Amino acid sequence: MRLHRVSLLGLLACAGSAGAQVRPGIDVVLADSAHLIAHKRVGLLTNQTGVDAAGRRDVDVLIAGGYRVTTLFSPEHGFRGLEDRPGLADAVDSASGLPIYSLYGGTPLSRLAALDSLDVLLVDLQDIGARYYTYPASATQLLREAARRGKPVIVLDRPDPIGGDVVQGNVRARAADPDSAFVGFLPIPMRHGMTLGELLRLANDRLRLHAALTVVPAAGWRRALYFDATGLPWVKPSPNMPDLESAIHYPGTCLFEGTNLSVGRGTALAFQIVGAPWLDTAAVLGRLRGWGSGKGERLPGVEVSGTTFTPRAPTDGKYDGVELRGIRLHVTDRARYDPTKTAVALLAALWAAHRDSLRFNERSFDRLAAGSELRRALIAGRPPAAIARAWEPALTRFRRARAAYLLY
Repeated sequence: MRLHRVSLLGLLACAGSAGAQVRPGIDVVLADSAHLIAHKRVGLLTNQTGVDAAGRRDVDVLIAGGYRVTTLFSPEHGFRGLEDRPGLADAVDSASGLPIYSLYGGTPLSRLAALDSLDVLLVDLQDIGARYYTYPASATQLLREAARRGKPVIVLDRPDPIGGDVVQGNVRARAADPDSAFVGFLPIPMRHGMTLGELLRLANDRLRLHAALTVVPAAGWRRALYFDATGLPWVKPSPNMPDLESAIHYPGTCLFEGTNLSVGRGTALAFQIVGAPWLDTAAVLGRLRGWGSGKGERLPGVEVSGTTFTPRAPTDGKYDGVELRGIRLHVTDRARYDPTKTAVALLAALWAAHRDSLRFNERSFDRLAAGSELRRALIAGRPPAAIARAWEPALTRFRRARAAYLLY
């Protein structure tokens, strides 16, 4: 069944009053739609973020409720969310004894055989709200294989942790195959303002997968709510996403992964800081002033300051044990803050101050930026405000297009 009609589930999603705790999709399906999984062989694509409102693992809750969970699937970072390396092998969940088939490595033929043995597939992953995250790609890969086998897929939805009423950044022109463009394969902006369930509805349509897709909404969530207003426990979606502050900056600062600057991996402030041994903090901060609006104002909604930090065993291999001079970002007004524009202004300031030191990894940066246009504009010295203005027509088209997939 496809959830183009939201009916009772949609009403539940919109019924929460101010201050009420949001119920994630796992709670809603067990309370209101258990018939969707009762007496069926259930597979579950999830990780450490797949928990109910009380913080209990989906797999444990389902098994305790008498549901027949037979197979687990895991995305990047593994079933427990502790790994930050490629090629994760298949494994076994020590608590339940169930096999875990890794979609980020593993044995493809084994996971396809496991999918053949299922009656229904559940998906419960916490997305982060930015185009670069790989969980939607893993879910889409499994959605495609389920569609080919006639297996229904049920997404147990969760809030977009950085809110769902704002879209920002440049927009990828068209959808790509998630196998070949694992990072940012959907035609969405850097900050897309959609939940995983909404993204998979979009993917199912744009990639013409024809999957039997049902999305069970998160009850009580409204698009304006950030994660800290949901009452839900924060579970790190990935090893270098320590808190909501990092998540808010991530749609912008993730671009620095494609440069020779550290993004704070190996510290407690990943994606809230960027730095390098050669960075002249005063010079960069001086150039940043006035690049928020082009009218002499500071960057809106964010405090930018100099700092020093030392990465310890960073998973990107950048500057392990080296004290770095850096820039720290701190959100002061969420309503005014645009992490994508701020990142472009910071990149432009770095290029102006350190043209001989700043390096772009073209393949990596262009993959994150959905093409070479942004990198070329920065190298050419184009003003940050002009770069951001060029995004507006595509953002306007995206806002109209995404309306067909929204559930809240």
